[in-house]
Amino acid sequence: MKKNVTTDNCAYWFIAPYYIFFLLFVLFPIIVNIGLSFTDFNLKTISFAGLKNYADLLQDGLFWKSVQNTLIYVIFTVFMTLILGFILALALNNAALWGTRFFRGFIYLPYVTSMVSMSMVWLWMYDPTHGVFNVILEALGFDARQWLYDEKLALGAMIVMGVWKGVGYYMTLYLAGLNNIPGYLYEAASIDGAGYLQKVFRITIPMLRPVTFFIVITGVINAFNVFEQVNVMTGGGPMNATTTIVHQIYTRAFTEYRMGYGAAEAVFLLLIILIFTLLNFRYGNQGQDLDIG
Repeated sequence: MKKNVTTDNCAYWFIAPYYIFFLLFVLFPIIVNIGLSFTDFNLKTISFAGLKNYADLLQDGLFWKSVQNTLIYVIFTVFMTLILGFILALALNNAALWGTRFFRGFIYLPYVTSMVSMSMVWLWMYDPTHGVFNVILEALGFDARQWLYDEKLALGAMIVMGVWKGVGYYMTLYLAGLNNIPGYLYEAASIDGAGYLQKVFRITIPMLRPVTFFIVITGVINAFNVFEQVNVMTGGGPMNATTTIVHQIYTRAFTEYRMGYGAAEAVFLLLIILIFTLLNFRYGNQGQDLDIG
């Protein structure tokens, strides 16, 4: 009995650093931020503002513009990454084919590369004079585009980069899911005369539903936090065409020094992320049914 108690105590000591880190660097900052959202804090003075920041937030056209941009970015990025990741996983599922492992690693590489570094590369690729995209367009006889300086194109350009950055990760999740689908299901379908597309739509997609749900939830949460490429490549421009919620939080808090107002915007984002996190816990079985680990 004494040995069991000692073992339990050791287990608590092992997990203590995680909980200490969580309390100090996650929970405590969230509580402080919520408190700041009810104040008028500008690094010099602080005073209680009640619900004024939230009332101003509801009437802030620029903030709702950032919400609109973020929603567009989330919808298109998650949807396109989901589809491309699934198609690539199907194409690269056979490890026996020549070059499969190379292409898997090559496609996955952008996901583990620094977003700031990749933003600098894509900033050059979108350059209106020497960018690779305009060089290709001009070689094909088309006019060059102001990718990051045209308010009709800038957000789309950011979406393309976001898809390129994340597709390798989703492909990897789908590959793991494909490897866990029992082979006898496909064998039985072949005996019944099912073609390739019938197998995909009647076996593969339904069996990958938990993986797909996990990808959608985590993808939405990550996309709502888009900031680095916006800050590096466009600064939220042109004409606020690419400003996002996180970029607005950064601008209000650390450029205009309206800490209280920025905190209120952060609480708004926290509520959105919390909703999707609860959905993941409620319907995604906390990732335990994915069989991808």
